[in-house]
Amino acid sequence: MIIYYFAVIDVQEKGNRAMDTMKEKAIVAKDATVEKGQQARQKAGEAADVTRDKAYEGKEKTKGVLSQTGEKVKSMAQSTADTVKSAFGMAGHDEDEDFNQTGTGTGSGAGTGTGYQRTTVRKETNY
Repeated sequence: MIIYYFAVIDVQEKGNRAMDTMKEKAIVAKDATVEKGQQARQKAGEAADVTRDKAYEGKEKTKGVLSQTGEKVKSMAQSTADTVKSAFGMAGHDEDEDFNQTGTGTGSGAGTGTGYQRTTVRKETNY
């Protein structure tokens, strides 16, 4: 019986050692998994920061381009409006410089015979 008792204790000790070894391996595996997870989160955060920065730079660049384009369109529209006003005699006295300046033109106005004559053009449209 004593031999049987020691054999049982020996089997229990071997089982306990195997269990302890498995616990240690599980802890090591868990720690490695946690560390890899932290590294992955850190890399993902860095990638998100880079993406956010590039998106912001792109937004600012687009904003500048759109602002410049808007200014160009506004300038062109104003120039067109001024030209139309001048052509139809609707410009104010200081705006109508091209038509009020005297020069070598062949204006048919009474008087000097030089310069440009202001004319009004009306067009009737029938629908």
